[in-house]
Amino acid sequence: MTQTIGYGVLYYAFSVFLTPMAADLHASGAQIAAALTGSILIAALCAPLVGRLLDAHGGRGLMTAGSIIGTLAVLAWSRVENLPQLYAAFAAIGIACAMVLYESAFAVIVSWFDGPTPGHGHGRANALLALTVVAGFASTIFLPLTGLLVDSYGWRTALVVLAVIYAVAAIPLHAFVVRRPALAGHRPATTHERAQVVKTATRARPFWLLVIAFTANGGAAAVMSVLLITYLIHLGHSPVLAATLAGLLGVLSVTGRLLTTGLQRRLPAPLIAAAIFALQGVAAALLPPAGHTVPGAIGCVLGFGLGFGIASITLPHLLLQRYGSSAYASLSGRIAAFSVADKALAPLGAVALAQAVGYQWVMATVALACTIAAFALVAYHRV
Repeated sequence: MTQTIGYGVLYYAFSVFLTPMAADLHASGAQIAAALTGSILIAALCAPLVGRLLDAHGGRGLMTAGSIIGTLAVLAWSRVENLPQLYAAFAAIGIACAMVLYESAFAVIVSWFDGPTPGHGHGRANALLALTVVAGFASTIFLPLTGLLVDSYGWRTALVVLAVIYAVAAIPLHAFVVRRPALAGHRPATTHERAQVVKTATRARPFWLLVIAFTANGGAAAVMSVLLITYLIHLGHSPVLAATLAGLLGVLSVTGRLLTTGLQRRLPAPLIAAAIFALQGVAAALLPPAGHTVPGAIGCVLGFGLGFGIASITLPHLLLQRYGSSAYASLSGRIAAFSVADKALAPLGAVALAQAVGYQWVMATVALACTIAAFALVAYHRV
């Protein structure tokens, strides 16, 4: 519940507010969009510290504080009168996102299923899958809801309503439901032990192969999510068809997560993800020559969409499998510092590349990034 509403309010709703805010604040769309980019970069910068705090103290206090900050930041957003105020509000939203969204939620789930009890691995995998499947519908719920609120009450009042919705759900659930359970017979790791795990991991090749894989693929996915509709229209498709095909990415991400979780119980997780990332690379490479036809566009979107979001369930599995759970959030936060920053910056670079040399080179770059991610995971499996 908190992840679905959190992503809906703190991230996805922004696109609905972009046009009315630009008109009201007398700013360009690019100036308004820079607020979200800055927010994501701040979340990336905060990720390593948040990870250490989660390992040391659990998620209850951190996520409660983050949901309060997020609520106040959205209320402040509703009152902005100029760009500096907007950027300040989104700086606070970025801090809140680092404290309350996926990385923190995954760390809470990992700690809940920590310990030697048989069956914890399957229970944890099912819990992570359930979280990502449900939260995957955040955009499906909150984009139309936000549009309805803006049409009915204006963008400022719509933000107040969304802030109240988020506060009523997230603050009490984080404060009273999230726990770091004390498992009988399982001693928590000390600060020194966690630091040693992180130090050992970050000095070895496998960790940096994970950084390369999930940073490259995250940037590729971000580019496709931002530019796919524009490129499909550029290829000659109608805006309605382009938007419909792009909307399949969210549905396909759920399919890909279900498929990946099922296969992880039978096959090595790095190779599964590598195969899917490679499929995404092929789909991106084929989109320029094949995407002019409707069947070709559908096939390429299907191929790329199957891998859309599988990183969110594959990375926790790989970190836990190799390094255990004692420093999970710290290691995850360090990877997020790279991958989340790339998700913010890659679309900006892709737009500049498209304007300079054309969209076909953007798709070639996306294909190359997916291929690099696939090879990095194959190398990781062999280490």
